[in-house]
Amino acid sequence: MSKVKIQYNGSFKAPTTGADVSMLSKEVAEKVRNFHSTFDAYDPTPLAKLDNLADLLGLGEVLVKDESYRFGLNAFKVLGGSYAVGEYLARKLGKDITEVSCDYLKSQEVRDAVGDITFASTTDGNHGRGLAWAAQQFNQKAIIYMPKGSDPVRSENIKAHGAECTISDLNYDDCVRMAWDTAQENGWITVQDTAWDGYTEIPNLIMQGYTTLALEALEQMQAEGVERPTHVILQAGVGCFAGAMLGFFMSAFGEDAPTFILVEPEAANCFYVSACANDGTPHTVDGDLATLMAGLACGEPNLTSWEMLRDYPLAYASCSDDIAAKGMRILGAPMKGDQQVVSGESGAATTGFLHWVMQEEEGRDAREKLGLNASSKVLCISTEGDTSPQTYRDVVWFGREKL
Repeated sequence: MSKVKIQYNGSFKAPTTGADVSMLSKEVAEKVRNFHSTFDAYDPTPLAKLDNLADLLGLGEVLVKDESYRFGLNAFKVLGGSYAVGEYLARKLGKDITEVSCDYLKSQEVRDAVGDITFASTTDGNHGRGLAWAAQQFNQKAIIYMPKGSDPVRSENIKAHGAECTISDLNYDDCVRMAWDTAQENGWITVQDTAWDGYTEIPNLIMQGYTTLALEALEQMQAEGVERPTHVILQAGVGCFAGAMLGFFMSAFGEDAPTFILVEPEAANCFYVSACANDGTPHTVDGDLATLMAGLACGEPNLTSWEMLRDYPLAYASCSDDIAAKGMRILGAPMKGDQQVVSGESGAATTGFLHWVMQEEEGRDAREKLGLNASSKVLCISTEGDTSPQTYRDVVWFGREKL
């Protein structure tokens, strides 16, 4: 049976009084996208307009950004890693990111100037694959660590880009600490999509890298006649992605910003727990963090996005695994006339939540409090495709509901 707990924001801030979002502005996003567009593989990912699903749910619009097409890597994460690595190399060369391109950064001239660099990180799969791919583009090395229980297919995908990859016996957060210590000992550059005291610069660059996605989505919505979404539902792992999307839309619309809702797995619901505490500080979730939503199995909030995600979402939803499984099936077998979206466990969590809140009796109070109705224009982001193909088939074909 589906289990969803919703905590409303007890310290909700007006757009003009909360955390600063200027580093995620539309101007920044345009600069970031200009860099990404220098890659041969760059092309905007599709925005699926699911009109028949919207009618079924009693909503004005349901729009799903499909990141399974991103750079041929089946997930959005490469946007952050490639931009952070690009910025790192540009700065070593004494240049601004606007002065460099993918072709230039992979040239022998640059290799001679910067030497051999090893980039290291922890990942459940998608971030590590994106970082490995970026290092490969620039003729550099990547060493990736994965937490226990990681799908070996995801490890093999990382190795296919020339990186070293090891699945550890640690949970995600402990694996991050181990990878950092190892990188420090060996003089490697950590490119991690979470932040802590003393390590914020690269996570901020990763967040900025994600704004290419948000800028594309906004332009695609407006081309469809939707000037702005009324609601944006965001999945939260460490919060780097959610912070980037929220920050962009807050910066773009100010007082007219959408309503933001965060969705997490119940086994790794650190933002929900922090919202329940309502003391202004981030709280962690310990243990194995075992969930079907592998990409969201993170127990410690990212410090650089914490204040934004503390101040601006209206609600935080902690969801059982079957919510994500339902979202995968809804998107994978769409209503007649709607576009199919092949969405993995983490990618589909928000669509599964949207269906629950609009269709289940237990969601009635929530949809009223969240203002979800026939005039709502809801944006969800399918952050990954079938990055674990067997898991995808188990869920969509055979009805698997949980880890």
